Amino acid sequence: RGSLGGTCLNVGCIPSKALLNSSHMYEHAKHDFKKHGIIVKDVDFDLGKMMGAKDKAVRQLTGGIEFLFKKYGVDYVKGWGKLTGANQVTADLTEGGEQVLNTKNILIATGSEVAPLPPCPVDNDAGRIVDSTGALSLKEVPK
Repeated sequence: RGSLGGTCLNVGCIPSKALLNSSHMYEHAKHDFKKHGIIVKDVDFDLGKMMGAKDKAVRQLTGGIEFLFKKYGVDYVKGWGKLTGANQVTADLTEGGEQVLNTKNILIATGSEVAPLPPCPVDNDAGRIVDSTGALSLKEVPK
């Protein structure tokens, strides 16, 4: 799929918590600072910058995983793999082609996908009914 780290790091826990943290900061500035004698006028937010902070956090953490893989000599392949022997995986590479891997140890990271809800088809591009991944890249705050 795209980056190292799986669902939690790329489109789940980590980006959700990054946006939640930004939202909490906004909420505190809007409602709680004055209780502590901190006066802030015209508190507003920039969704684009919030999304940028979320994306930066994800990039740093996925880059950290890639760094650790290199440091400890872990090879990884991006694509869809299938076990083709006792110690063999054949991968259809994301960027095209196929690669056969013969190795002593195999780690399969299958990831996850959002379960569909048939009466409410998801359309992340339209932004009307979105799944958790679509919610992490909305262009404006829903009304």
